[in-house]
Amino acid sequence: MTEPTSAREHVQAWMDKYQAAWTTNRPEDIRALFTEDAVYETRPNDPHAWKGQDGIVEAWLAARDEPDDWEFSWELLGTDGDTAFVQGVTTYSGGRPTYDNLWVIRLDPGGRASAFTEWFMERG
Repeated sequence: MTEPTSAREHVQAWMDKYQAAWTTNRPEDIRALFTEDAVYETRPNDPHAWKGQDGIVEAWLAARDEPDDWEFSWELLGTDGDTAFVQGVTTYSGGRPTYDNLWVIRLDPGGRASAFTEWFMERG
């Protein structure tokens, strides 16, 4: 029997890789973040969730941000087993809104996300 994976072991590296992929928008960087059958929800219970590595890459690139258009900061709120809870702030340039973010990331034993759900709200 394999030991259960703690998200705490992987979340810093995963977040670093996520921000790198957000910057490069390279398909191989995006794909490396997720398991083959991962689900990426841009909101809870997303009826149009991005599914599988190829689906995630395709949807990510369709909605891509350019590298110099944003800044992101985050903190780990906590973990529960293989799940990490991250609070972030995304600040866009050019007068675009700033967003508060909550991410729930389920990580497999290799440190890839099998499920990712985000909540984002524009600051008033």
